[in-house]
Amino acid sequence: MANSRRMLVLRAVVEDYIRSQEPVGSGALTKQHDLGVSSATVRNDMAALEEEGYLTQPHTSAGRVPTEKGYRYFVDRLSTVAMLSAAQRRGIASFLSGSVSLADTLQRAARLLAQITGQVAVVAAPSLARSTLRRVELVPVAAGMLLAVVITDTGRVAQHTLAVPAMPGDDALQSFVAAANDECAGQTLPRCAARVRALAVAPRFQAMAGLAQSLAAAMESMADSERAGELYMSGASSLAHQGGLADLAPLFDALEEQVVLMKLMSALSEEAPGPGGVGVAIGSETHTPGLLNAAVVTSGYGRTSAPADGAAHPQDGAEASGGTEKDGSGTSTPGDGSAPVAFVGSIGPTHMDYAATMAAVRAVARYLTALLSPGADGREGAA
Repeated sequence: MANSRRMLVLRAVVEDYIRSQEPVGSGALTKQHDLGVSSATVRNDMAALEEEGYLTQPHTSAGRVPTEKGYRYFVDRLSTVAMLSAAQRRGIASFLSGSVSLADTLQRAARLLAQITGQVAVVAAPSLARSTLRRVELVPVAAGMLLAVVITDTGRVAQHTLAVPAMPGDDALQSFVAAANDECAGQTLPRCAARVRALAVAPRFQAMAGLAQSLAAAMESMADSERAGELYMSGASSLAHQGGLADLAPLFDALEEQVVLMKLMSALSEEAPGPGGVGVAIGSETHTPGLLNAAVVTSGYGRTSAPADGAAHPQDGAEASGGTEKDGSGTSTPGDGSAPVAFVGSIGPTHMDYAATMAAVRAVARYLTALLSPGADGREGAA
């Protein structure tokens, strides 16, 4: 849009409509904003914006409302994502640092983001495929049966039973586990699987080749089994009470399709085209029928501490060109060249307050990144 005044008019319409959720007229616009032109000129600009597809007029005598194209133009020209206040940042740090486990942290993060935005908050557990191994344990649980317990750098714990035709002795088993940990610590699960298979051909573990192959297969299975049940969601009821339920009804149907949500928000957080590493998809951009009247704002959190496996993560390249960004707290964003391990996001109507939602999503994502960092206490962003 070459006309800079029209750009200002469009921005004013979007801001007023987000605030009032009522069609915006030229008279009200000139009263609320210092546009430096008459109401008639603003009316002509609004008519031109309607012809160009940025605004629409729901009724002949009514004012105009933004279209999906208008919202997209508005979001793309948010030059910066506003910082939350110092009190808000301290509140986030205090709330999240009081958690007792990773699951509790993620559930708290979802509740907190929903409270801040008044919208649906979705937080995914760290991806096993992107996490790195901290330790693996093999525990005998029955005759011919071992329980493989994998602990990752992000705090995720995954378990898998292994059928073992010939149970090794305690000393042999502990020796194998120690070797596996030496080989695999700090590696992604797909790489761990390859290294464990290499142990299977080592002379000293020849008798446990079957166990090594089973453990390697289990690690690959863990990396591939990202389930929708590992989404933490909050805020649906508060969004319902905001009104406009007829338009939001398809949204609530879409929230039930958690696999679809996980794929959408994961891809959006990896691409992170928005300012400050925040991705925004509006209406048809979500490619999800139930979200045609909704917008999704998301950001990745956490950072892989080992290079991602290209074969397992074909989208890793989307993050490879990102630059390091700071939020004033000294904490790097997931866009620092490494892929995020998971995402945090907010889903609401297309007339959501984009600036505020983007700020809240980014702040919560950065606190989760800080909390998952080795030795972090979650207070980096509170300064």
